[in-house]
This record gives sequence, C-alpha cells and structure tokens, in this order.
Amino acid sequence: MKLDLDSIRVLNTIVEEGSFSAASKSLHRAQSAVSYQIRKLENSLNLTIFDRTEYRAVLTPEGKAILSEGKRLLAQAENIEILAKQLNQEWEPSFEVVVDGILDISPIMKVIKSLIEEDVPTKISLTMEYLGGVQHRFEQNKADLMIVKEFQHSTQLSVKKLPEVECLLCVSSQHPLANLTNVDINQLQQYIELSVHDSSNQALYDVEHMHFGGERLFYLSDFKSKKLALLQGIGFGWMPRYLVADEIQQGKLLEVNYIADSRFSFTPHLVWRADKSLGKTGKMFIQLLLDSID
Repeated sequence: MKLDLDSIRVLNTIVEEGSFSAASKSLHRAQSAVSYQIRKLENSLNLTIFDRTEYRAVLTPEGKAILSEGKRLLAQAENIEILAKQLNQEWEPSFEVVVDGILDISPIMKVIKSLIEEDVPTKISLTMEYLGGVQHRFEQNKADLMIVKEFQHSTQLSVKKLPEVECLLCVSSQHPLANLTNVDINQLQQYIELSVHDSSNQALYDVEHMHFGGERLFYLSDFKSKKLALLQGIGFGWMPRYLVADEIQQGKLLEVNYIADSRFSFTPHLVWRADKSLGKTGKMFIQLLLDSID
C-alpha cells in the first residue's frame, strides 16, 4: 500500500475548513477532485473515513484515527522539506567537536548556545578527551574539529592557534608542601603527585616530561577529580589557572614554592581536516569561538 500524502493534506483541509466545498475553495480545486482524493485514500486504506449518511459528511472513528496520525506525517514531511532546504544551503547534517578536558569549556558552550539561538539545523555533539585521546577520538569518529593541547602535526590538518593557557603547580593549604619554601625536586618526590590519564591508552605523547619522577603517582580521570584530590590534601599537581583561581584566592589551594618553576604555559590549537571543507556550522563555530576569546 502506498500512502498518498496529498490525500492526507486534503483530508486535513476538509476537517479544518469544515466541508468538502470549503476545502475545494481553499485548495483551489474542483469539489469533485477533492472527493476523488478522499475516495482514493479510503480505497487504499480499505477504510471508511467519512460517514456520508448525514447531510454533512463527518469523520468516522477510523477517520479520526487516520487524521491524527496523518497530521504527524504531514509535520514530519514538512520538517524533511525544511531540512533539505537548509542542507542545500550548505548546513552540515551533523558536526562533532572533540575537546581536551584541560581547556576552559565556557567559551565553547557560549558558541554552542549561540548556534542554538541562531536555529542552526545541524546536530552538534561535543566529546571530552585528554591528551592523545583527543586526536584518537577525532580520527576514530571522523570528527569535524578538535580543540587540543597536543597533537601529531600533519599536512593533512589545518591548524589555528588559540590563546595560551597557564598552569600552576598546586597543593592544598593543609598539605606539608604548603609550609615549605624553595622546594626542590627531591622534596616533591617524597609526596604523591596527582596526574590525569592520557585517555587514548596508546601513549601517543610523552606526558612524563611534566612529571617529577617520584615513586607515588596517582592518576585520575579528569581535572574535576584532580581538583577535588588537591583540595583533600592527597597530593600536589599541575592545574590550569582558570580552574583553581577561586581556590587560590580563597587560600584553599596554594602555588608550590618550587625553585625550578611552579608555572608553565601551553598553546592549544583548533584543528580540522585540510582536505574536507567545513560547512556553514563549522565555519560559524570557529568564527564565534575566535571572536569570544579575542
């Protein structure tokens, strides 16, 4: 059985207008053509949609059920037509961004909110990974964009630098290291160091270059957990300044007085495929993000 959407539209118009004659005027069709469409629908469904025994035809219970479902079909068909029109204007059907969890997510969320407010038709997804896990997910999912701390450079990738992120070597105000001045590496190695796992599990990067070589290294899954561990006084570790600024100001966390240097900065990057042109959503996403951090 092939369901004719035009017949459903005619049925809906008859009910909305109140009669076959009024529907024919609204549709700019002869009344006989309107009646034919309903007969064709009834025959295709093997149902009686209108009770014609009275002066004015009224919907049968079956007809009411068909109309109810038919309205949903009409709405879905309209949505498909709108989507097709939008896609023809170069909106992507979907857009996936992979972000390193060390980065401030607030500007990215503002961009996504702006895209939603602009009623962008694209389905947007955001995935959080860490270190090598970002590029691994980007490649595995064939994602459209990654915002990354470290990655393997390639001529197949287009890259845009983002503002530097500063990290501090932090410890709880209640931790023994908080009371020490001119801390050297031997003193650091006496305590538990806190770190976040590379979520790729493939050791894509030498993350040990920021570790201090102590025997007790406690790995956590994300920086929220690492921050809680720091506040609990479990150990010391590197944290991006934006994540601990309030706790530093309140005196809950302190910057370790490490003689070598208790600070370092890195430059995150926006990365996308050079051989795949970004659609309107991708281009808008990048522009909004760059505008928000200027």
